[in-house]
Amino acid sequence: MYIGLVIYGALETVTGGYLYDRRLVEHFEAQGSEVEVLSMRRRRYLRNLTDNFSLLLGEWLRAVEFDVLLQDELNHPSLFRLNERLRGKIEYPIVSIVHHLRSSEAHPPWQLRLYRAIERRYLRSVDAFIFNSDATREAVERLAGERKPSVVAYPAGDRLGAGLTPEAIASRAEEGGPLRVVFLGSVIERKGLHRLLDALARLGEMDWRLTVAGALDAEPGYARRIQRQVEQAGLGGRVTLAGQLEDGELADLLSRSDVLAVPSTHEGFGIAYLEGMAFGLPAIASAGGGAAEIVTHGENGYLVQPGDTDALAAHLRELAADRGRLRAMSLAARQRYEQHPTWAETGERVYRFLTDLVGEFRSSS
Repeated sequence: MYIGLVIYGALETVTGGYLYDRRLVEHFEAQGSEVEVLSMRRRRYLRNLTDNFSLLLGEWLRAVEFDVLLQDELNHPSLFRLNERLRGKIEYPIVSIVHHLRSSEAHPPWQLRLYRAIERRYLRSVDAFIFNSDATREAVERLAGERKPSVVAYPAGDRLGAGLTPEAIASRAEEGGPLRVVFLGSVIERKGLHRLLDALARLGEMDWRLTVAGALDAEPGYARRIQRQVEQAGLGGRVTLAGQLEDGELADLLSRSDVLAVPSTHEGFGIAYLEGMAFGLPAIASAGGGAAEIVTHGENGYLVQPGDTDALAAHLRELAADRGRLRAMSLAARQRYEQHPTWAETGERVYRFLTDLVGEFRSSS
């Protein structure tokens, strides 16, 4: 197949969504398909709306003979009107890869009304969907008000290798010492690092350490706020802002940690939770979105309602105080990871879906 993919910026960008897109491209190319990536410039939301009136982009998409055009849903402000203009003028289906909806995030009411209206129009402008979770699928169908051909293909957690054996995980949990917490993800407000710091500060004399592994330049103002929070709370000796780590460094960090905590306001899926589970890390995760499809509350982690710092602190206190509980949950986390599809299996699931879709599209046109 000849596959087009529309994204903002570089495919190598280090986020869960770009990792998902990148793994799909690698699998498609391994199957002998050609993938052409169209990188658009990401600007402020309202500025990106003007991309819909790009005559050059529209003419190019009408001229190129793709078998299928994939679009990362992140690009929706640039594409909703353009897709409508392409209707009936192209001979290939448009498929949206949806990681999570912007309108599922926490925003002021006026912004949510705007985002919902534009996303709804975009979702109705495509032919089919690739979803990262059932929660994302349900959110899209509620907003769009209709159901289209789709596939749910879960992200995988094997990017960092095989993780740890159950024996190594059990031994680590019994070591004692401080509770070693890791936050994995870009330092942006939606990920809830400020809430995690608030919760840790409530643990009093309990011994803990936090390592933040993620880019500090995604939202520079928020990163500066986090640095001030650490300083003002007197947590500098316990908190390490490690920045973005290479895969080997990250694997080493996860091997030496006890629990992964990313209390986001919303996650379409949450690849970080699964990657931590490969190393036997119980996940303290967002109850908003798709994390519940990975995390079983009280078994291999905890699901926390967005903003519930009291519950977050209580779960951290329990794991710090009860090493037997930590051991059981760590082993359950590893078991959950072992039950999950690999990136190769996820890529093949999507590839089969696209192959069938292209065949149906051609036969009906």
